[in-house]
Amino acid sequence: MKLMRHGPKGAERPALIDAAGALRDLSGVLPDITAATLSRAGLAALAALDVDSLPLVAAPGRIAPPYAGIGKFICVGLNYADHAAESGLAVPSEPVLFMKATSAVVGANDAVVLPRHAEKGDWEVELGVVIGTTARYVREQDALLHVAGYCVVNDLSERAYQLERGGTWDKGKGCDTFGPVGPWLVTADEVPDPQNLGLWLELNGRRMQDGNTATMVFGVASLISYISGFMSLYPGDIISTGTPPGVGMGQKPVPVYLKPGDRLRLGITGLGEQNQQVHAWDPALIDG
Repeated sequence: MKLMRHGPKGAERPALIDAAGALRDLSGVLPDITAATLSRAGLAALAALDVDSLPLVAAPGRIAPPYAGIGKFICVGLNYADHAAESGLAVPSEPVLFMKATSAVVGANDAVVLPRHAEKGDWEVELGVVIGTTARYVREQDALLHVAGYCVVNDLSERAYQLERGGTWDKGKGCDTFGPVGPWLVTADEVPDPQNLGLWLELNGRRMQDGNTATMVFGVASLISYISGFMSLYPGDIISTGTPPGVGMGQKPVPVYLKPGDRLRLGITGLGEQNQQVHAWDPALIDG
């Protein structure tokens, strides 16, 4: 299944995409798609629906994050060897983990708003892994059983905040609007191999990133197992699994950073596309 939500902020409606690509309204079945919906029982109930009997949605308007109540937003750094190289950093011997503020979460096509005094805004197309059942000290061979589905994530960064302001990376990763998620959550049964997905990103029509999840240093199952040894993973938690090379910081001979008016287009095989315009600081674009 492809699950999504649409509508203005604060008035989102649940929907799914049928086999023909049409959008079907779920609001008569459940009030919203939440972390509870992503449980095995919740997904099984949706899978049992007579999809053709659900009302069609003619004009969805804004595409919202695909489920409400994202819990932890856990990110993995330097998880592609060639991205580590372009960053001038060693390939890690263990996964590098950091957190992204959930206040950064926006819809797939919502505005990207640079923070005040932004200097080095950057992009990162990433595979998002959404947890569906509690994972705690899980074995790698069992890890994928805890996945509800997968989605596209743009792990945006303000590199000056991240790398030049001291402390951890979080302060450059959690800025408002720096976590577009979606457009859909594609359930795990439709993604038989998360280590064979193409992912790409374009800036103003120019292809900047073009990779495949096959080249991850640590695969999805390994990451879930590893992270679950440090913290419990609950339904609705999302793991953003790292980015292939081609980020702005790594451009040669001169880095390329985001500026107001830039347009980003990115996607992952079978998981949909995101389209964003970059704006200067404007709280109305965040709160509206």
